[in-house]
Amino acid sequence: MISGAEIMVKCLEAEGVKVVFGYPGAAICPFYDKIYDSEIRHILVRQEQNAAHAASGYSRCSGKPGVCVATSGPGATNLITGIATAYTDSIPMIAITGQVRTDLLGRDVFQEADITGACEPFVKHSYLVSKTEDLPRVFKEAFHIASTGRKGPVLIDIPIDIQTNEIESFEYPGEVNIIGYKPNTKGHAVQVKRAIAAIEKSKRPVIVAGGGVLSSGIKPKFQSFADKTRIPVISTMMGIGVMPSEHELYLGMLGTHGKKVANMALHEADLVIVCGARLGDRAVASPHQMSENTTVIHIDIDPAEIGKNVKTEIPIVGDMKNVLNMLNENIGDIKAPEDWTETVVRWKSEYYQEPPVFDGYVEPRTLVSHLSAMFRSKAILVADVGQNQIWCANNFRIREGRFLTTGGMGTMGYSIPAAVGAKFARPSRDVIVICGDGSFQMSMNELATIAGNKLGIKIIIMRNSRLGMVRELQDMHYNKRHSATILQGDPDFLKIAEAYGIDHAEANSNAEAEEIIKGIVNSDKPFILVCNVYPDTPSI
Repeated sequence: MISGAEIMVKCLEAEGVKVVFGYPGAAICPFYDKIYDSEIRHILVRQEQNAAHAASGYSRCSGKPGVCVATSGPGATNLITGIATAYTDSIPMIAITGQVRTDLLGRDVFQEADITGACEPFVKHSYLVSKTEDLPRVFKEAFHIASTGRKGPVLIDIPIDIQTNEIESFEYPGEVNIIGYKPNTKGHAVQVKRAIAAIEKSKRPVIVAGGGVLSSGIKPKFQSFADKTRIPVISTMMGIGVMPSEHELYLGMLGTHGKKVANMALHEADLVIVCGARLGDRAVASPHQMSENTTVIHIDIDPAEIGKNVKTEIPIVGDMKNVLNMLNENIGDIKAPEDWTETVVRWKSEYYQEPPVFDGYVEPRTLVSHLSAMFRSKAILVADVGQNQIWCANNFRIREGRFLTTGGMGTMGYSIPAAVGAKFARPSRDVIVICGDGSFQMSMNELATIAGNKLGIKIIIMRNSRLGMVRELQDMHYNKRHSATILQGDPDFLKIAEAYGIDHAEANSNAEAEEIIKGIVNSDKPFILVCNVYPDTPSI
């Protein structure tokens, strides 16, 4: 005989899961009792939302679905923001929640919450398991759904009696056959031919790369296509890292807070090749950002995204890997006109401006631009949300590493738990967090997770005593009436670090900050650096 809880653990083992992030409670205790004997490592976070963010960071750096676990009621509802964050950024994740007994469902008993109903807008699919015998099939389907098509989170809600019930035997399914779920991944050959003809005809082509390029695992092939065709590349925030930041053809991030040269290239282009990007309002604020005569080729695994935000002449539904292979095989010697490529490359230097420095303060944009050279080439930078996110997006110089942030939901407090997940996925890589003093306080409880697991994560807090991005909006649109954006009563961050046994320092200039960083780059211990930033430093 085998219990449902033991089946849950065996299902995770069958999927090759090595790490799960979670927080226990009564309704999920049977599972926790059985994972105790497993080789799967459980990481105890300090709040359930952070379990989801950690699973997200793990997924993005491992290429496999991250797993988070919580109990029923508030444990499950605390996961929702993390699940929604993963959903908007198309991150594969399995969220497992405990639930009250099946005979008590609907009676509003202690810690009962309709989590499948509450999460419906934010998951690819959800399961409320009603039979212990269904657990193997449900887990197999969940991992398949999360990691295929447009990737995203799947929720499995399991009542406690389903976990404790016993059945005679366990067999994990070898394959999945879900009626109605057949993602189109191939890409239509005729549409690819139309795209190649449009590329050959164009005089000013531009590639817009999104997170779909990175999630498809085709960064080298994407770079090869850009090099072969000499087409300039701009990216959305989620697409940062598709090419090295210093590559001559890469123009930076587009959009409201993006690089001027990237937005200029988009506006002047007669052909835009959109690769795995939604082009939401932060990327393309209005149709006027592109010329009325621009032809758009949109490649995406999700047909619902094609043409949703930008009028598309040549839609190609399919996995970026397959479509890009077809383009590389058939593009031949077609190249962007040399004068166009030379023009946009020249813009990069013409429109660069050195940020001003204020005495007694760290200049964050300059510091971020120097960070990449100070750490190893495969370093992972995790940015939070707010001004610090924009400083990182526009200035961190990706080489072979990754840039992680939350682009779709913009969830403050993401960076520290996501960095925990990233470090477990890639323990040999440098993992750096950059956050503001506001976002730091949303997840600083996870310093316990970092300290307890001896994770060598380096955290840089940009302290300006402001909710900087909202304060900027108040300056521009609300007559500088700073309502609830001046941070008062903040703790001494150095004493917080000391309380957790984490080494720490403070910097009031870039020279001080860089000297401190040079001393910690080779350390395997966590570190917190507090950088005092001039309060009115702008986002861009």
